[in-house]
Amino acid sequence: MGDILIVCIAAFAAGFIDAIVGGGGLVQTPVLFMTFPQYSVATLLGTTKIPSFSGTAVSLYQYSRHVTIQWKLVFWIALTAFAAAMTGSWAVTLISNAAFKPIILVCLIVVAIYTYSKKNFGQHQDKDKDVSFRHALLRGMISALFIGFYDGFIGPGTGSFLVLMFISLLHFDFMHASAHAKTVNLATNMASITFFVSTGHVLFEIALPMAMCNMLGGFVGTRYALLKGNAFIRVFFLVVVCGTILRFAYDVFWK
Repeated sequence: MGDILIVCIAAFAAGFIDAIVGGGGLVQTPVLFMTFPQYSVATLLGTTKIPSFSGTAVSLYQYSRHVTIQWKLVFWIALTAFAAAMTGSWAVTLISNAAFKPIILVCLIVVAIYTYSKKNFGQHQDKDKDVSFRHALLRGMISALFIGFYDGFIGPGTGSFLVLMFISLLHFDFMHASAHAKTVNLATNMASITFFVSTGHVLFEIALPMAMCNMLGGFVGTRYALLKGNAFIRVFFLVVVCGTILRFAYDVFWK
């Protein structure tokens, strides 16, 4: 019972973080791995996807009531990410993901430096750089191939990468980027859940109580983000990215 309480607290924190900028896996996944080390990597990853999906669904619903979402655009991006995440989930059962972590670490450091140096990054939608639907769709689907695969294969930080994609390539502000990122992240989580459930890699007795707590965290986090606006989300984004950098640096250099 104590172990379940620990992972449920982590799930609430993850839902709160994910609702604002993504990256809740930075909290939820390591805690689950440390609390239940007797299970395989695939089983624990499969288990963590259900609370992630639940919290993201609550956040998306909250955002959709306050932020205009381009459903036609995001549908095809999400569909691409779904297929890529399914492939990534299959790959995690076959090969180690350790070789990819140094590459991800470098990418995250670049993201943090760029976001910090560009004070107006994501503060408003850049109307001077409007992207046509065709180009936005192409950029989004290509990015979704890589980010979707990453989510199925490794996971933590996916939401942050999606937010960055919508800001840097489609010129959304943080609020709209967070809302659209939730839709794509929902698709990648669903793909992983489909694969892991079909292969018996989900511990439902752990996943379901975690899902309830993640949903609550997602509800609170979304309300807070909508209240505080883009400036707050930018700072929170930087904090989460820096935390993810520390996590991957530990995995690469000390683990």
